[in-house]
Amino acid sequence: MKIGFIGLGNMGAPMAANLAAAGHQVVGFDTAAPMPQGVTQATTAAEAASGADVVITMLPNGQILRAVAAEVIPAMRQGAILCDCSTVDVDSARAVASDAAAAGLGAVDAPVSGGIGGAQGGTLTFMVGGADADFATVQPLFDIMGQKAVHCGDAGAGQAAKICNNMILGVTMIATCEAFALADKLGLDRQKMFDVVSTSSGYSWSMNAYCPAPGVGPKSPADNDYTPGFAAELMLKDLNLAHQAADSARADTPMGQLARDLYERFVEDEDGRGRDFSAMLPRFVKRNG
Repeated sequence: MKIGFIGLGNMGAPMAANLAAAGHQVVGFDTAAPMPQGVTQATTAAEAASGADVVITMLPNGQILRAVAAEVIPAMRQGAILCDCSTVDVDSARAVASDAAAAGLGAVDAPVSGGIGGAQGGTLTFMVGGADADFATVQPLFDIMGQKAVHCGDAGAGQAAKICNNMILGVTMIATCEAFALADKLGLDRQKMFDVVSTSSGYSWSMNAYCPAPGVGPKSPADNDYTPGFAAELMLKDLNLAHQAADSARADTPMGQLARDLYERFVEDEDGRGRDFSAMLPRFVKRNG
């Protein structure tokens, strides 16, 4: 396929490079980032989108997505598909899909899970909203960039799934960090705690796959001084999206709200900005109840 790729930051660049390495013709645009290997540079987003079979966007927020969509949709050929892999609010995802449909285009919202490592290794999970036919067209690209793509429903369903997933992740990471800090104060060895919890009812992805305690469990950002795999400010962004969605849907999410408040304090008032979201552990260790 001919692919336009807009947004070539830490996530978008390796995703685009993987598509190019698989033999697709990829034309990229970014306001600041350099082009990854195999990707041809365009001078505007509209130029990257022109003539493409699929246009992929990986952008910071819904406002920027709406602005980019307004630029690229008129430049896209009839029948092409706009595939947004950003994590944005559900309303923006649905608005962009509606604008694309009005212009005779397909559209899918396809936020990802797996972080920078997953983007580099082609092991991302895609949560996809949109029409069956559009999903089927883009699925071969998901297979290159990731290990799994789940069609979650109509427009916006991919963003809804991502928001719900990351609300769980934020809550469970905080609980995991709190438990390690409590174990320290009770004199319980961290490795022993991991050995018990990782094989019993406290099992979670935060504990078993992304343990926040250095030297315990599989290698994680905790073993690299909490250099971000998934930055705390990105977790805060996702928890804010969950809070916004809960307000819109009149859903009661007290744990999600508390996690949002804690990450906001960690990022804005403490030393969390620029650190991995699992750096909540040293935060709790140095605090007293």
